[in-house]
Amino acid sequence: YGGFVFHAHPDVTLEQDLIRRDLTINAIAEDKNGQLTDPYHGQQDLEARVLRHVSPAFAEDPLRVLRVARFAARYAPDGFTIAPETLELMGQLSGSGELEALTPERSWKEISRALMEKEPQVFIEVLRECGALKILMPEIDALFGVPQPEAHHPEIDTGLHVLSVLHQSALHRQPLSVRWACLLHDLGKGLTPVEEWPRHIAHEHKGLKAIKAVNQRFKVPRDCQELALLVGEYHTHGHRALELKPSTLLDLLQSFDVYRRPQRFEEFIAACEMDARGRKGFEERTYPQAEYLRGAAEAARQVAVQPLLEKGFQGQQLGEALKRERLDTLKVYKASYQR
Repeated sequence: YGGFVFHAHPDVTLEQDLIRRDLTINAIAEDKNGQLTDPYHGQQDLEARVLRHVSPAFAEDPLRVLRVARFAARYAPDGFTIAPETLELMGQLSGSGELEALTPERSWKEISRALMEKEPQVFIEVLRECGALKILMPEIDALFGVPQPEAHHPEIDTGLHVLSVLHQSALHRQPLSVRWACLLHDLGKGLTPVEEWPRHIAHEHKGLKAIKAVNQRFKVPRDCQELALLVGEYHTHGHRALELKPSTLLDLLQSFDVYRRPQRFEEFIAACEMDARGRKGFEERTYPQAEYLRGAAEAARQVAVQPLLEKGFQGQQLGEALKRERLDTLKVYKASYQR
């Protein structure tokens, strides 16, 4: 972003330097004797637990909209709120077109850091409140107000569900890739025609294009991109794991390449569990699908290749024989599985 001029000079006073800071709580200086300089009442705002911009210079860098939203997510557990006038200024920035000028790299750095805060759902809530979410991630903004079947989703609103799933991912200390997947997993529901509400048939497949678009917009790291797409496509399979036919279960394992990338499948299971817990009244429910899926993956991994090589299988025939062996193994696993 090049919408402001950086100026450093020995003649710049401390007060002039501090007025360029984003928030009053970040505009407090301390000298070598421990004496504080606080011309913009940062200590007062600290005591009141308020995030307040220092001056109109805040508007010089639109990234500060994301930054303040991130601070709100970090300090929400301590009761911090954003000053109304600061939220208003963030809204003006959001509507000015300046957010679109941010580079993908700068935006993703703030987004990824915000997702790893204690209450990342607050980041999304703030962006939505100031109008930035519909600019930066309209696919997520579109989820609010979209109903889901109450039997499965007592919270009904899809946007609120996604916030709850993201909150659960933080409570369970999930890594960034899982939190990102949790945020994007239901984008397909925002594309369901109104006349089909509250059902969302094939929303998993419909959402893939939207997930790809968000990934590309922020140049998201590959591991996060891949997991978000896989969770988006297969999270319903995860929830219905115990009902899946052995052949469908095997296809699921193959899609994740569980033999070479077991950690990615673990992250998929984690995202599915956060999705299940992110429903009103289900926060403390156990998720038996997790144990079942782990057991299936382990059973499939135990099928040895060497005996097939000794029988003379090679190339494509080896692959087909290995798949048959794994399928037979999963049939036995499913038939003998006890909760």
